[in-house]
Amino acid sequence: MAPSRAKIVISSLLALCLLLGGTLWLIFRDAPESQLSYAPDQAKPPKVSTPIVQESVQNPTAQILSKRVVEYHIDTTLDPEKRAIKGTQTMTWSHPGQETVNELYFHLYPNAFSSMDSTFMKESGGKLRNDKMPADGFGSMTITDMKTAEGLSLMHRMQYVQPDDGNVKDKTLVKVRLPKPVKGGESITLSIQFEVKLPKIFARMGTADDFVMAGQWFPKISVYEPAGASGRTVEGWNLHQYHGNSEFYSDFGIYSVRIHVPSNYIVAGTGIMQSSQIRNKEKVYQFYADDVHDFAWAASPNFVYAEEPFASPEVPGVRIKLYLDPAHKDLKERYFFAAKAALKYFSKWYGTYPYSTLSIVVPPESGNGAGGMEYPTLVTAFGAKDDSPGYDLERTVIHEIGHQYFYGMLASNEFEEAWLDEGFTSYAEDKLMEQEYGVIPNLPVQASLISSPMSLTQEAWKYGSQDQYALNVYYRGKLVLKAIEQQVGNQTMKKIMRAYAQKYRFKHPTTADFQKVVEQVTSKTWQTFFDQYVYGNQMADFAVDSITVKKKDGAAGKIYESTVKISKKGGDFPKIPIQFTFTDGQTLNKVWNGAGESAEFKLEYSAPLAWAMVDPNYSIVIENKHFNNYLKADMDKKVLIRWNVSITKLIETLLGSLSW
Repeated sequence: MAPSRAKIVISSLLALCLLLGGTLWLIFRDAPESQLSYAPDQAKPPKVSTPIVQESVQNPTAQILSKRVVEYHIDTTLDPEKRAIKGTQTMTWSHPGQETVNELYFHLYPNAFSSMDSTFMKESGGKLRNDKMPADGFGSMTITDMKTAEGLSLMHRMQYVQPDDGNVKDKTLVKVRLPKPVKGGESITLSIQFEVKLPKIFARMGTADDFVMAGQWFPKISVYEPAGASGRTVEGWNLHQYHGNSEFYSDFGIYSVRIHVPSNYIVAGTGIMQSSQIRNKEKVYQFYADDVHDFAWAASPNFVYAEEPFASPEVPGVRIKLYLDPAHKDLKERYFFAAKAALKYFSKWYGTYPYSTLSIVVPPESGNGAGGMEYPTLVTAFGAKDDSPGYDLERTVIHEIGHQYFYGMLASNEFEEAWLDEGFTSYAEDKLMEQEYGVIPNLPVQASLISSPMSLTQEAWKYGSQDQYALNVYYRGKLVLKAIEQQVGNQTMKKIMRAYAQKYRFKHPTTADFQKVVEQVTSKTWQTFFDQYVYGNQMADFAVDSITVKKKDGAAGKIYESTVKISKKGGDFPKIPIQFTFTDGQTLNKVWNGAGESAEFKLEYSAPLAWAMVDPNYSIVIENKHFNNYLKADMDKKVLIRWNVSITKLIETLLGSLSW
């Protein structure tokens, strides 16, 4: 999911630069008013009014790419007037483990919006990014019937469970006790009827006027992990409620979904639209998808539909489908260009996009809460606010298509290791935005935002606020990958990323799996780095502690001996550049290998040292405290301490006011 971008207050930063005597100017000199640049004026393409195109696919993809644990056959009807979905679902689950199972668990995600007492609402306060729950915006899910294949009702065998926080009012996870156990390798089929009262959109799913986003909209079985999967020594269910910060985790499978909507509605959905036809004032869409771990759809009578085929040496052939809000009907070429670039280069870098379709849904401005989200073969852009958006348009599309790889095919556990999806996708997004649009991220600014670094392998909800979640999972996760790249070089990093993406394609990789790939490609251990920056909560922090200057008599006359003490206050880094500048303008550059906790440099020169600075070009991307990198030789230490404290507080105040 794409976060909204932090706004930088330029005037305040200039004030900071003056306080620091120009030190922070080096950090912020290239900082835009937004973390994103704005696109130049572009000529508008002709208006689009392409009619919806029917597809007829008799033989869906036969090649099996994943371990298909679950199969869903769903028939659902949308009632937009009542903001309601009714559905029947036949689900077959194949036990992937060896131990006998006596119960199944289902995620009922819409219940996160049933009241302010759900875990999601308590943790989020009814907000996600900059979107707030509208008045009277509650929604819910009710299972109205559940039966075995033999017709035995399971309705009295259901129990809501809350394994994460014990909140008895949370109904996003339900346990179903089985009348007959399922042994390893066996399958069970259940027939389920359900109703969903769609919330008003503020967090990924719901309605906004006559726009509908159906994400996480059906009873979805939890993931059962065999021994050895995700580092487990004992097999079992992976069970979590729906939290304010967390996203999702599911097994690969097959989806056959029929959707009934009013006849004037257009529907976008995961996978292949096999047919659409009008029956008795309603339109019925049939979708099919395999080797995916979720199914989402969106509907609106206002979509402006456009489609283009795309192929490249790495992409055999994809139909890119745009479902545009009318406010963006003239921007289709920008969406297509971004999508084609993403498919081409992500497939080149991380492996071929294996599906035949990719749908991009552009919600209305009122449905922005559903924007910037990824689902298999379907992504959403941010809500259409105006006719001339900046590079947010391209960045969001590219980010979400990046998730087709890091989430879609590499289906990591977003509950527990969200950085494997968001951090990796943000890394790939930056690469492509720089290559195709010349938008270069200001990494020192992004690093400086991370005032409370936390482990990247903790559960998503344990980050606390949405800001801390985003700063760690998106920014810090990306910076960790950039720090690896700095040490191994761009070409070796490409090998690492491709090897990881290829090895764990259509699997559920973990952080430990990625570490193994890094070590295999580089032929050395990375344990200390991962312990500090991935499993641990460290950032790099190198400081100039003191400068002393003594005048001496030398053979050629007066010379000055300058002694500079450098210390390491955070995690390790192998090469730390240091610049020394003398009063006559001469400079000297040295590199500290980072060994030990500190280093001392003695310099003899005909002029005294004016100042010293660690990492003068802010090249160490994993360092977040730049205020102590610089020291003037004549600075009184008490004044220095006061300045550092004042500047730190000012930065924290400024950055704490930024919103996602």
